[in-house]
Amino acid sequence: MPRLSGQRIMLREYRNDDLPWIRRWVNDPEIVCHLSDIFLYPHPEQSTEAFLDAMLEGSSDSRGFVIADPETEAYIGQVNLDTIDWKNRVGTVGIVIGSLDQMGMGYGTEAMKLLIRFAFREMNLNRLELQVYDFNERAIRSYLSCGFIEEGRLRERQYKNGKYSDIVQMGILKSDWKAAGEP
Repeated sequence: MPRLSGQRIMLREYRNDDLPWIRRWVNDPEIVCHLSDIFLYPHPEQSTEAFLDAMLEGSSDSRGFVIADPETEAYIGQVNLDTIDWKNRVGTVGIVIGSLDQMGMGYGTEAMKLLIRFAFREMNLNRLELQVYDFNERAIRSYLSCGFIEEGRLRERQYKNGKYSDIVQMGILKSDWKAAGEP
């Protein structure tokens, strides 16, 4: 996969030396509370290694990028197309910023915009979609600023943080992205 350059970040390939960075967030409750239930239980190092090996070998259904500092190439997070439905030209997106110190700085929004452009221009996908918990307001604002729209809700679908929360379904179409004048 090519590297993609933004103003403050780059999207690059996964590397073996990303393992310690991924291990720092994969069991951090303040980060994984916003992610899917695959992070409900602690992840052993072998699981993280297996994920990274699959990304390195291209044997995973997921395709994606590490969000990195453009000068040092240091790991900031990752943005992936977790599934791609080639027949219908649809990709399901997942993103994480791996450090609380780097959240809220716009890195995720910039990474998502780069991924959207890549998915629509280079991969010729027609639709990107994602799900987000209703209490993850920062992420929802970011996705809206990238052009995603709320398409529906699964009411009280997830039990998180001692209460039931909605899952918000969001999507962006290539035609909407073009109509918004995106590059």
